[in-house]
Amino acid sequence: MRSSWRTILVSASILLAAVSGCSAPEQARQPVDELNPNDSGLQSKDVVGAADKMSRDLLADPALNASGTAWTLVVSNMEDKTTDQVARINFDIFLQALKGDLAQKSTGRIQLIENKQQFHELRNKELEGNAADATGQGGPQAINPDYALYGTAMDLPNRATNFYQIEFKVINLHNRTIAFDRLYQVKVAR
Repeated sequence: MRSSWRTILVSASILLAAVSGCSAPEQARQPVDELNPNDSGLQSKDVVGAADKMSRDLLADPALNASGTAWTLVVSNMEDKTTDQVARINFDIFLQALKGDLAQKSTGRIQLIENKQQFHELRNKELEGNAADATGQGGPQAINPDYALYGTAMDLPNRATNFYQIEFKVINLHNRTIAFDRLYQVKVAR
């Protein structure tokens, strides 16, 4: 009789523990703007830091602030000129973060324009018939950007560290002048 009571009590305890959610407490996530000492190479802190620095620098640019109209800006891509083939990195994450920062912080001084190929793919996918059918007047008028933002990533790998130099440029698409050119530099453990 005792063993059956003991079995019932053990079973009830297990059931109660399962129902009450007796599981290991969830581990708190590390903030994205902190380095993880267990990792090496570029980390989320570098992406967040570069986007923040570049957006602040661009939004403080005298030419942008003196402009009577918003800059129309298309974000292109990053050119990967790194030599460290072990750490394959999609450097476009830096531009994506910068684009998000500019969208949030520009307060109307920068009008982001979708990449032309992406725009046409989305328009053709989502509009009935063709673009001319949508309005009956030859299609919607797309805004042509005045500026393009792109970047280049280079590195200098050594045995214990890797030095990254990530350049961000804004060029005037009408006259090919460079309106903005800044570097984000960081040395990381390999």
